[in-house]
Amino acid sequence: MMKKVALGATGINIVPLVFGGNVFGWTIDEKTSIAILDAFVDAGFDAIDTADVYSAWAPNNQGGESETIIGRWLKAHPGMRDKLKIFTKVGSDMGHPGHKGLSATWIVKAVEDSLKRLQTDYIDLYFSHWPDPTVGYAETLGAYDKLLKAGKIRSVGASNLNADQLQASLDIAKAQHLPSYQVLQPEYNLYDRGSFEGPLQALCMRENIGVVTYYSLASGFLSGKYRSAADLGKSARGSGISKYLNEKGSRILTTLDEVSAQHGATPAEVALAWLIAADGVTAPIASATKTSHVKSFAKAMALPLSPAELSQLTVAGN
Repeated sequence: MMKKVALGATGINIVPLVFGGNVFGWTIDEKTSIAILDAFVDAGFDAIDTADVYSAWAPNNQGGESETIIGRWLKAHPGMRDKLKIFTKVGSDMGHPGHKGLSATWIVKAVEDSLKRLQTDYIDLYFSHWPDPTVGYAETLGAYDKLLKAGKIRSVGASNLNADQLQASLDIAKAQHLPSYQVLQPEYNLYDRGSFEGPLQALCMRENIGVVTYYSLASGFLSGKYRSAADLGKSARGSGISKYLNEKGSRILTTLDEVSAQHGATPAEVALAWLIAADGVTAPIASATKTSHVKSFAKAMALPLSPAELSQLTVAGN
């Protein structure tokens, strides 16, 4: 039985590694996606992250593909829904007029679309995907208040907010007796640390806000698969990885290799174990394109990194 942790003040407990559903309908087809979901649950994990927009950027896609695959999988597995925590998001541009942002009008429509695709009657954690400077926090949180009272969502979170934005949202929630963001989803990994560490991390810890990190493996760079420009063609994500091929990236990979060798682990497992141990982090989000990756997630969860090793990794990424 895998250990579970509290997800901030949501009342939700999860195994502290969340599956990233952005790959569904993009780098893997539906058949492979379903095999990986089966493996993920069979391994004892219980939280899946997706978004309404996943994966609109892929050729011939329009958004909703990831939620649709998850919904079909849930329908094929009666009784599975109660064992899982489903996270999804609203706010990204869905390609139609008015179908983006955090207005009350769009949130009420978007949640119904997500529920339909997911083939469920509730969402465990509903995220504001991006800040929307055109809409006040009171309007957005007021819309979530109605959805919470209707039982369509069970908790709310935000992705990509900085410390000032998150604090402003908390202040308005308190002043107007509205639900506050209880979980943050920031970009955070061994290489990309600047946007979370510091004031935002301190705020989340002070206010007991759960933190689930995205790009936890820096789009795959921290797996060690990409070590030179010649490696960038190895996957559809390769083009976004060139920014890591520098002295800092090389230093991090060297350190990951050293720590991995001590544990008979992979660099990805060590990078995830570092995140799981990081101050203020509830769980990393990680994607898989093969069932073997799920076994690797389980190894990362159980990897006993020493304080010295954690410090060695942290220093390498400074």
